[in-house]
Amino acid sequence: MKIPKRIQPLVDEGLVDEVIRPLMSGKEAAVYIVRCGEDIRCAKVYKEADKRSFKQAVLYQEGRKGRNSRRARAIEKGSKFGRAQQEQSWQNAEVDALFKLAKAGVRVPQPYGCYDGVLLMELVCDDEGMVAPRLGDVAMAEDIALADHATMMQYVVMMLCEGLVHGDLSEFNVLVDDYGPVIIDLPQAVDAAANNNAKWMLERDINNMRDYYGLYAPELLSTNYAGEIWALYEAGELTPDTELTGEFIADDSAADVDSVLEQIKAAFAEEEERRARVAADQDD
Repeated sequence: MKIPKRIQPLVDEGLVDEVIRPLMSGKEAAVYIVRCGEDIRCAKVYKEADKRSFKQAVLYQEGRKGRNSRRARAIEKGSKFGRAQQEQSWQNAEVDALFKLAKAGVRVPQPYGCYDGVLLMELVCDDEGMVAPRLGDVAMAEDIALADHATMMQYVVMMLCEGLVHGDLSEFNVLVDDYGPVIIDLPQAVDAAANNNAKWMLERDINNMRDYYGLYAPELLSTNYAGEIWALYEAGELTPDTELTGEFIADDSAADVDSVLEQIKAAFAEEEERRARVAADQDD
């Protein structure tokens, strides 16, 4: 097929030898099957910001650390240089997440590098060499649904222990090969500690998985892994080896605002008394 304009520089540099065919086109990128020497891989071509249909991208970028203050200022001002840096940050987020998660043991496509907005990575296939289907295109028996859901919850925990929340996890961003689920599409991954939206994004990710696997294993629909996992994370008790139950009852009791205010007033009063004593001692 004709080589896409964005992939041509990789062909010129010898990184890609042949573009075999398009694989898919999503809201933030188009993916092609390519040949690199004797290996068949995929090339993910990120769409430019004005052509992406990914909604509310700013929510996902909150908390991402800039490499230096000049870039941070440029991004904040929205200058041409700043927009270019923001695009690079969006693309690098996926590369960084893939390397970090693969090292942590989460099944993701192996990345080979990002070049001018084109990410080269592993093409996930089954044992017969066919491209692995998306989870949303797979029907399964109840026992498989329970096992794969447990695997996905383990991956979510491992991601969170690495400080990351996928942010857009659904049956459309998970592939299934002969060994189970593989998580894909991570440019919107958020910093769990620095992004104020991390909690509800995690809840949405987990509940999406619950609802899909629950089609084949209805008992999952009554679980609350989202509440359990986030509570353990907030308490500093979440580890990759944490055994989950799926049972969690949120504490919905209203805060005693008046009591809190009284405690604050008492603290201020004690501080004023302390300062008065210090001042009196100095006068003596």
